[in-house]
Amino acid sequence: MGSEKKKLTTSWGAPVGDNQNSVTAGSRGPTLIQDVHLLEKLAHFNRERIPERIVHAKGAGAHGYFEVTNDLTKYTKASFLSEVGKQTPLFVRFSTVAGELGSADTVRDPRGFAVKFYTEDGNYDLVGNNTPVFFIRDAIKFPDFIHTQKRDPKTHLKNPTAVWDFWSLSPESLHQVTILMSDRGIPATYRHMHGFGSHTFKWVNAEGEAVWIKYHFKTEQGIKNLDPKVAVQIAGENPDYHIEDLYNSIEKGDYPKWKLYVQIMPLEDANTYRFDPFDVTKVWSQKDYPLIEVGQMVLNRNPENYFAEVEQATFSPGTLVPGIDVSPDKMLQGRLFAYHDAHRYRVGTNHQMLPINRPRTEVNHYQRDGAMRFDQNGGDSVNYEPNSFDGPTETPENKAHQYVVSGVAASVAYDHDDHYTQAGDLYRLLSEAERSRLVANIAAAMEGVSKEEILLRQIQHFYKADPEYGQRVAQALNLPIPE
Repeated sequence: MGSEKKKLTTSWGAPVGDNQNSVTAGSRGPTLIQDVHLLEKLAHFNRERIPERIVHAKGAGAHGYFEVTNDLTKYTKASFLSEVGKQTPLFVRFSTVAGELGSADTVRDPRGFAVKFYTEDGNYDLVGNNTPVFFIRDAIKFPDFIHTQKRDPKTHLKNPTAVWDFWSLSPESLHQVTILMSDRGIPATYRHMHGFGSHTFKWVNAEGEAVWIKYHFKTEQGIKNLDPKVAVQIAGENPDYHIEDLYNSIEKGDYPKWKLYVQIMPLEDANTYRFDPFDVTKVWSQKDYPLIEVGQMVLNRNPENYFAEVEQATFSPGTLVPGIDVSPDKMLQGRLFAYHDAHRYRVGTNHQMLPINRPRTEVNHYQRDGAMRFDQNGGDSVNYEPNSFDGPTETPENKAHQYVVSGVAASVAYDHDDHYTQAGDLYRLLSEAERSRLVANIAAAMEGVSKEEILLRQIQHFYKADPEYGQRVAQALNLPIPE
């Protein structure tokens, strides 16, 4: 008889009933803060390393500005988008995801694409990647996913078995895996890649009318990628290649530029669209919701001090301004907690006061004390609200836009489980040469996987996306083609 399976428990020993789905109000959400297992996982995960970022540890930053080129005030009241020609200062941080501070820039990895807009209504952070989708769609799986991308607890080496075991058991990852293993998995530079908000967000106009939106930053330098062999060579010869390239281009006046576009979806379409528009493993077809130009981002100034500006910069998708709100996207809902919490731990509870993070507008609140409080700490002003001493008060016109929720509070998945159509569509969009490189990259990445059942399970996912896709990967690995 085999040994009895161990029960998964919380840190206080209680058995866990569902480790795949966070507790939400209905299948679409939002996520409920009563899910103490989710909060415990995310809070513990944020405290696993000292002091570098858990993910996106290594990166490069630059200052610049955003200029509005199209009037979209009928969709959003966000002040920095209020008129054509308006410029807003910003700071951008690009990064790799899985490596440590000393890792090489030219590895196959998604790239972080985080933008902090210093608007007159406070800071607005758009914290995305260079891909329009992600590997998972529920934040409860994020600590587990990143563990597979980091170092093995026994060998302290990267572990392809863990990587592909997780992906093969999480079919929602297939779309992002296909992008990662394609030519775009290794950008030539930070300047030669697109950026995406990835999640669905909400825009609200001055009349209180709302739409769902997705952000797309399109590089004006053009897309360029690295051949894997060249990337390996550069990783050995100049592991800081991307940081150096961005710095040098700005120093010589060759300022990188991106055009920002949005896709706009009417609120009611979310209930009928053929994919769940809040599932971050899916894209919206640009035929259904075409790109609409918003403005241009220009990077024109390097940091004076890397630690003070790049390392201490803190971004969170929960750093919002009036006119921009969140959606019920379960991955986004988890990030709203996890990012601010990570910064409180890594940089400190007063991280928003540091010059790189400080808003360019007046800040009035009742938060006091905390480590490294280096201003007047509110002086002798009242530190509670409501009060009778003319302290700052709320502005009801800036309440978050409401939306209807329904259903039973339970750990449930998204209603839609088609993880193959969009990955297959992407595969079929590739040229023959691109498909060959994709398959070769996958086969190379699977070298060292210790269990054949993991390889076969993953090949089945490729096959379901497109039979040719699965057949070619199986042939590259000398494994049987799925029936």
